[in-house]
This record gives sequence, structure tokens and C-alpha cells, in this order.
Amino acid sequence: MNSETFEIPAIAALLPGDALPALLLVAFLGAALGFLVLARAGRWAGPLAAVLPAGLFAAFVGYVPILSAGEGVPAIVQTVSWVPSLGIDLVLRLDGFSLLFVLMITGIGTLVALYAGSYYADKPASDRGRFLSYILLFMSAMLGTVLADNLIVMFVFWEMTSLISFFLIGFNSTSAEARKAALQSLVITAGGGLALFGGLLLIGMEAGTFSLMAITQDPALVSASPWFGVIATLVLIGAFTKSAQFPFHFWLPNAMQAPTPASAYLHSATMVKLGVFLLARFDPVLSTSHAVTLVIVGTGLLTMLVSAVLALRSEGVKAILAYSTVASLGLLVTLIGLDGPTSSVGIAGFILAHALYKAALFFCAGIVIHATGATRIRDLGALFTVLPLTGIAAILASLSMAGLPPFVGFIAKEYVFEAKLDSSFAAVVTMVAVIVNSVLVAIAGIVALRPFFARNPAFSGKPKHGELPGMTTGPVVLALLGVFFGLFADIPQYYIVGPAAIALAGTPFYVSFEIWHGLTPMLALSGLVVATGGVLVWKWKPIHDAMNRLTFIDRLSFEKGFDALFNGLLQLARVTTQTLQNGRMRTYLSVTIAVVTAALVYAILAGGLQSDGRGFAMPGFAGDEVRPYLALVSLLVAAGAIVAAVARSMVVSLVGVGLAGYGIAILFLKNGAPDLALTQFLVETLFVVIVTAVLVKLPAIGDGLRSYSRLDLRPGDGVLSGAFALALFVVLLSIAAKPFNATVTDYYAAKSLTEAFGRNVVNVILVDFRALDTLGEIAVVAFAAIAAWSVLAGGGGKRISAPSGDTARALPSLIFATTARLFFVLMIAVSLLALFRGHNEPGGGFIGGLIASAGFAVLALAFGIETARKRLVLHPVVWMGIGLVLAIVSGLPGAVINESFLTHQWAELNLGFTTLKLGTTYLFDIGVYLTVVGGVLAFLIRVQQQMDAPLPGEDDPLAATGNSMQTKGASA
Repeated sequence: MNSETFEIPAIAALLPGDALPALLLVAFLGAALGFLVLARAGRWAGPLAAVLPAGLFAAFVGYVPILSAGEGVPAIVQTVSWVPSLGIDLVLRLDGFSLLFVLMITGIGTLVALYAGSYYADKPASDRGRFLSYILLFMSAMLGTVLADNLIVMFVFWEMTSLISFFLIGFNSTSAEARKAALQSLVITAGGGLALFGGLLLIGMEAGTFSLMAITQDPALVSASPWFGVIATLVLIGAFTKSAQFPFHFWLPNAMQAPTPASAYLHSATMVKLGVFLLARFDPVLSTSHAVTLVIVGTGLLTMLVSAVLALRSEGVKAILAYSTVASLGLLVTLIGLDGPTSSVGIAGFILAHALYKAALFFCAGIVIHATGATRIRDLGALFTVLPLTGIAAILASLSMAGLPPFVGFIAKEYVFEAKLDSSFAAVVTMVAVIVNSVLVAIAGIVALRPFFARNPAFSGKPKHGELPGMTTGPVVLALLGVFFGLFADIPQYYIVGPAAIALAGTPFYVSFEIWHGLTPMLALSGLVVATGGVLVWKWKPIHDAMNRLTFIDRLSFEKGFDALFNGLLQLARVTTQTLQNGRMRTYLSVTIAVVTAALVYAILAGGLQSDGRGFAMPGFAGDEVRPYLALVSLLVAAGAIVAAVARSMVVSLVGVGLAGYGIAILFLKNGAPDLALTQFLVETLFVVIVTAVLVKLPAIGDGLRSYSRLDLRPGDGVLSGAFALALFVVLLSIAAKPFNATVTDYYAAKSLTEAFGRNVVNVILVDFRALDTLGEIAVVAFAAIAAWSVLAGGGGKRISAPSGDTARALPSLIFATTARLFFVLMIAVSLLALFRGHNEPGGGFIGGLIASAGFAVLALAFGIETARKRLVLHPVVWMGIGLVLAIVSGLPGAVINESFLTHQWAELNLGFTTLKLGTTYLFDIGVYLTVVGGVLAFLIRVQQQMDAPLPGEDDPLAATGNSMQTKGASA
């Protein structure tokens, strides 16, 4: 494609310089605003919602003269930097083909908004506003998909359309059929989206760019790759699932559970055509392989035939139209696989014609169903006198669908036949096209004639209401456009179809889109199709009944196969969950350690060890001298681990675990990692305190708690832990044997003081160089604590009651009670010292938060949870929220002054006798401090509340107080 970027001339002067990103931003902001406004707009919700797509339509119309003029293949490309380090920018491209889509999306979107406002006039305002907001959001996602030139950006919008269509199809959430159809559409289209994502990543890696324009300009970047077969397969799966191609075709008719405005939008101008859009865009690459072309053409033909057969068996008005949409999509896919420039004209012309008549027919079907409540053709009749404008619109749209002159559908069909006759697959594709188009003619006749003119004694002929202006406007406008574009074909020829066809072909050529070509083979085929379709209309009922008697056709739907596969996956998930997620911590740890061990063994065997001819050679030691005190500490760590493993008492096991943990902290300290050592010391301390609190609340009862495990029951655990230790030992030796690369270490050591004004390199890395990582980590801490607070809420589980004479909680010793308060004050003071000295000395927000948490934990252990909570003042979740907000706010100044988010800013404060250097780093560290304190205490409070929970029938001692942090009423 010889693409050329044009400057926006005076005709679009009212638009901003970066108009395309601005228009896309306006679309999303308008959709977001819709959720706030439309539910309160009353009967004006529809017209108000229509303002956004109408304004966008008018803006995009301003580009029509630009893209229909000039030489070459006009295109407007505008870029907004997004993730330049990954080669991902918001690159938007508007050429003739994308212009065709954006005009359909916004133009028909305007009519859908008006239609939906009337359609939901008798529904609650909240439902009406929510549905219209979904429509606007869906429109915005569609615009992003067809405008995006960067493949990753396109995929983001692509998946957004799948998600929002899920909401639209399942909008009637009280209907089991709607929920099933929505889930089915999401599974199929999102599953195809995952395949597409894999293909796009391979394309980017092989081509060295994610620019769709660059890739299609030089198809060899991808077609010459050894991964081309895989890429083509993944792209085809993504396109076929989105555009409901065989064998994924069944989800689209089932999606008719969606409200009619959504059905009209999805089927005519938006989501189901995205697969066609993608294939057309990638055609320069895919067409380099004859095998891929055969797959595209074969899939399109098979989809056309299967959907035509299933349409003849359908009874519902929307279902018949849905199968005709599937057939039309198959026709478009087939055209994409054909060669020659005429196929480009056929694709562009048919997309336009199909959007006009299919949206109109769905609108008409919705009016009939809304007015009568009947959904099947056999239940309708004689409605023309009651719904005359709807009947006229349905007739006009059906004539265009049937391909009769002077409608635009006739012109499009002529070029479709011409493209098929000119292709290398002429005989096969022409024969299938005649058969399927005959069925489409029959469907057009049935939908237009039966509901409005058939004599049906079973139908009362008394609809609930007549024609509503908001619902009638859409079908009338679209039906008249079908006539107008047919009579004045030079308008779409020069301004819509022509630019789209040239963009598809990738090279300029004269585009003919005229209603009269003389007596040609295409005209003869059109006559044959209309005549055959007329016969099918005449004999519709016997043909319909005969097709329903052929039960083997049911297998063509493939829906039962999908249901069987889906149910099988659910059953597998149930079995897996029952096996692995059984509520036993031992199982979780065993599975995790087994998987990690297997991965380590695989890494060792794959390349971690070298064979010396006598088996695998162990890697050598690094050559460091053995330090006796470290050997002694290591022996203490090993002794603690063994004690924890073999002890039959919880208390003894706890001592063993603590001994191992403190020993590891000493190893960190003696190897030059004081921050890590402090963190380890504090974590071990908190662990001991929390477990001690639990043990104090759980009096020993027989062997159930004193002897919770027996050595002879765990030989498998010993084998697994031994294998894990051996694998980890070998890996660590291998790492130690490799030469140390000090590049990163030297960089941080050199830059931490000069650029981040801190001497504690570890803390500087956490709060400055890698602050975004730290922000994510404290967010995880907060979310985990909130989840624990919610899961443990209420303390409603059964508490183990103490034997007669025992108390629920032993009173603290006099010494412990006397020193606990002093210890708490000292711990808070030390935590603040660690917090504010951390930028230059060992400490920081995380360590300070752990120290403060330990102080609160000791206070709770000595005097009960109520005392600790009163000292905390605010709810622990509130403290976490304040901490996260402070951490985020600390990064805003850097972003405001056009630096990166979380690039901390510094200022010097002259106090006269000294100069104080202040920075947003301290604000970030305070946020970390508060988040850690809130997270740890949220967990500690909930654990102790569980242990203090009253037995059934007992009074809850916490219920009488009004503290907002109590179990009852406390909420995350």
C-alpha cells in the first residue's frame, strides 16, 4: 500500500490539530458522562444520547472530501505517545476503509440511540440510562478499533467490544436465556481474542513493528517468517470468532436475546463486522499464501451455506435476520479471499448496503415485537394498517436486501457477482452465491410481507401501541438512504465506496459503482436469484416444515458440541478445585512446592548442569572462605527447621520456626543487608506475636492441638521437602559459581545520592528508582488485608470451647502488663525514627510500619484487641486508604511538570542555622508506612475477633460498644 499522510485542509479547520485522538477522547468521555446523566434525563434520554454520535458523525463527514481527493491512497495518520519504551503509541489512521466504518458506527449509532430511548420509554429510568450508556461506550470502543493503526492498541479496543457486547446481550439479566447467550458470546469472542493477541505479538516480534500500515506495506516482513503458519491461524481464529464464521457461527443467532436496539447495532454496523474488517486489513499479508486464501474462501462459502439452511428452519423474526447476517458475513469473508480490484468494490459496496438495510429491518422487527409481544413469523399478520411507516420501511429495506433496482443493494450485488466471476474460484463461489442469495431474497420477502400483509386468524391484530417517532425515525431514514444511494450512485461512488475500495486494494484505480452496466452475466445472475427467491417465498411453509423434519441438520449448529465442551471444562474445574482447593493448607503448600521443584529440576536438566561424560557435573563453589560464625548460625537455622518439622507441640514448633527465621536475619545482617535483616527480624516477631495470640485463645484439648501432627504420617512431606531443598541447593551453587555483574549495583550506588539525595541505596531504589513497583506491592498488601477482613468478617465460625474451669484467654503476667504500654510507646517512637531516617540509614516506611505493627500487636496481646483499636483511632482499612492516596499523590508533581509519574521532587528549606532538604519521597514513605500498619492490624484484629467470637447463645461483648471498627457493622 502506497499510503500518504495528508494535512487537514480548511474544510476541517474547526477540528483541533490532533483531531482523531480528540474525537476518540470525546467519544469515551461522553459515554462515561452518559452513566451519570442519562438516567436522570427522563423522556429526553434518547435524543440526549444521540447528540454524541451525531456530533461525531458530523465531524467525520468533514474528512470525506479529504479522503476522496488527491492521488495515491489518502490517509490521515495522527500519533499520541503512550508506551514508547515498548513501541506502543496511540497511532490513529483514517483512510477510506476506516472512514466507511466510522460513518456507519456514528450514523447508525445516532439512530440506535433515538430508537433505544423510545424502546425503553416504559422501563425504569435507570435501565434506560444504563442501556444507552452501554451503547455509547460500545460505539467508542468500535471507533477505537477501526481507527487504531498500532496492533496492540487495536486489540485493547477489540476486546473492549467483546466485553461491552456481553453486557448488551445479557442486559435482561433476569432471563436465563439472555445470561447464557451473553456468556456464550463472551467465551467465543474473547477466546478468539486471546488467539488473535498471540498472533499480533508474533507479528510484532517478526516484523519488528506493531504498525499495521508498515506491515501491510511490506507483507514479506511477516509472510517470510517461519512462524507465518501459526500467525495466520491465530489471526483467522480471532476474525472467524468475531464475525461468527463456521464453526463459531451459532453464537450470533443466540445473541438475539439482546434488546432489539443492540441487535440492530451489533448486526449492521459494528461488532460482527470487525472480523471482516481485520481480514480485509490483513489481506495483503494473508493473501501471500494460497493455502490461507483457500481457508478463507472455504470458510466463507461453508458459512454461507450452513446459515442459509438454518435460516430456512428458523421461526423467530430476529433469528431469521440473524442467520441472514451470518450468511452476509460469510459472503464478505469469501470476497476478501478473492483476487482482483473488483472484490474491493464488492466488499465496500456490500458493507454499506448491508448496514443500511439490515439495521432498518432489525428496527422494523423490534417495532413489531415491541407493539405486539409476538416474536415468531407465524404469529404475526395484517399489521400494515396499524404500522404503515414501519411496513413501508420494511418493504424498502427488503427490496434492497433482495437486490432489486433502483436500490443500493442491487448495485452491491452486481459487483459481488462480478468479483466472483472474475476470480480464480469462479464456478464454485458463483454457484454458492446464487443459492445463498436466493435464500436472502426469500428472507427479505418473508420479513417484509408476512408481518404486515399475511392473513393470520391466530393474530388478534390489536398491538399495544402504534408507531412511536423515536422508533420509526431510524428505519425510515435508513430505508430511504438505500433508495437515495441507488438513484444517485455517484455519491457513494466518489465519497464512500470508492475511497474504501482504493484503501482496500492498496493502489489507486477507477472505481465504478453504477446502477446500470448493460446486459451482463451479473444481471442474468441477479435475475436468477430474484426468481429463485420468489419461489422460496411462495413455498416458504412447506420448505420450512420439510427442513425442520431433517433432524440431521441440527448438527450443523455446533451449539451442542460447544455446550458439551463447556460443561466438560466446568466439570474438570470442579474436580480440580475439589482436589487442589480443598481447604487444607498442607495440600496448597505441597502442590506449590512440587510445581516449583519440578520447574527447578527442568531448568537444571535443560541447561543448568553440564555433562562431563560421567553424568552430570555439579557446579563448583564460588571459592569464598568459610566463616565460622556464619557456619554456626547456619547450623542454628537448620536445627530450628528440624525442630519445627518433628515437634509434636505447637509451642515447640513455633520456637523452632522463630529460631530459623532469626538465624536467617543474622545471615542477612552479616552479609551487608541491614534493611533486609531488619525486615526479617520484624516479620518473624509479628509472626510469633500473632500465632501466640491464637495459641492463647485456643486452650489445648487432648492431642488435637498439642500433637497436631505425627512424624510417621509425613514420609511424603519429607521426600518432597528434601527434593525441593536439593534442587534449590544446586541452583544456588550454580548462581554462586557465575561471575557477578556489578553494572546495576554500581549504577544505583553512583546515582542514589546525586539524583535521589539518599545514602541508603536500598530505600532509594524502593521509593524512587522503582517506586512504581513499590506502589503496586503496597496496593497488593492493602487488597489482601481487605480480602482477609471481609473473609474473616463476623467471627461466625465455631469456636473451640475450653474445658470446664479454663478461661477463653489467659490473663497476662504482671510484668507483661506493666511493660506492654511502655513497650508500645517505644515501638511507635522507634518506628517513626526508622521511617524518617530510612532515606539515608537502614529503615524506611516498610520497616517502620512493621515496627509500629509489632507495638500494636503486643498491646493487643497484653490487654485485648479493644485497647489496641482505641490507640489506632481510625479503622485499619481507612489507614490503608490514606497510605495509598499519599503514595499516589507523591507521584503527581513529577507528572504535572512533564516528568514521569513518581519522579520525586526536592526542595531546600533554609532554616538559618541549617539547610533542610525535603522531597516528595518522604510523602511516599509515609504512605508505605500507613499501608503496612493498616494491613497488618486489619489481619490481626480479624484473627483475634474470630477467637473472641461468642458461641451460639452467648452475648457478644463487642456488640455493646459503638466503635466503628467492631465486628458488627465493620465493612471493608
